[in-house]
Amino acid sequence: MKKRIVRITAALCAAALLAGCGSISSKDGGYYATEAAAQESYNYDSVAGSVDSGLVPENAAEAATDETAQKIIYNASLSMESTDFDTTREALMAAVEANGAWLESTSLYGTEKDHDRTADYTVRVPVGSYRAFLAAVGDAGSVLNISESAENITSSYIDVQARLSALEAQRDRLNALADEAETTADLLEIESQLSDVQYQLENYTRQLRSMDQQVSYSTVDIYLREVATLTPTGVTFGERIADAFGGGWDAFVGFLQGLVIALVYLWPVLLIAVAVVFILRKVWKKRSKKEKLPKPAQTPPPAEYPVKPGDEPKPKY
Repeated sequence: MKKRIVRITAALCAAALLAGCGSISSKDGGYYATEAAAQESYNYDSVAGSVDSGLVPENAAEAATDETAQKIIYNASLSMESTDFDTTREALMAAVEANGAWLESTSLYGTEKDHDRTADYTVRVPVGSYRAFLAAVGDAGSVLNISESAENITSSYIDVQARLSALEAQRDRLNALADEAETTADLLEIESQLSDVQYQLENYTRQLRSMDQQVSYSTVDIYLREVATLTPTGVTFGERIADAFGGGWDAFVGFLQGLVIALVYLWPVLLIAVAVVFILRKVWKKRSKKEKLPKPAQTPPPAEYPVKPGDEPKPKY
């Protein structure tokens, strides 16, 4: 009996050591803590209709499904504006549908009445349609800037795969031991080990699926703003000067229009202010007239006792 227990214990230890081969150091089972993944980012100004990826290769779709290729996650962030907000939004939704993408999140702020609407979109795009999607976004509105990044998670991906292989080998070994168990105590011990192994297998399987999805589907964040006049996007010095002149005049016209609208909104306040000023001026004029009137001459008060002739006081020498 003792030999039997020793044999099972040794087998369990061997299975645990087997699972340790190819293990990865992670925090809370996460794969991002295993390595500082290589990252690259690009920022460049762009104009409507000329957006193109300077980072994602044309064969990105094949690389995402190739087990021997590098596992790279591509992300992009765009800021754009439009004078026709509704048309641009419809064009963006059409680009999402045409490229097999889907909306992960969306939000809309502002009102159509005030012409101050903004929208935020997070789009998941198949990496094979990434470049075509960016081009469609450029055609939808005026893109002010775009930022792209690439995160290489190949090392983490290989580590998770090695961990899964080791855990599967440990599970097979424990199942074999369970078939050979002769006592209930031995069987319970093996089943406890199997439960732990199964939990780790499910955890790392989810991580591998998440990495596959992030590699296969790029994340594109889009910020859209409604404007009355597009921000100048000229490239050459002459174009920038022309844009500055046109933008200055448009800004002046917009200021005058806003001033007129503000005065129309504030007409009750202006009417009250004019009435108050009118009343204050009338009061001030009345006070000024009173101050300018001549004052009556003052006569000396009469003496208490009249002085008779000859009673004048004589001067002393």
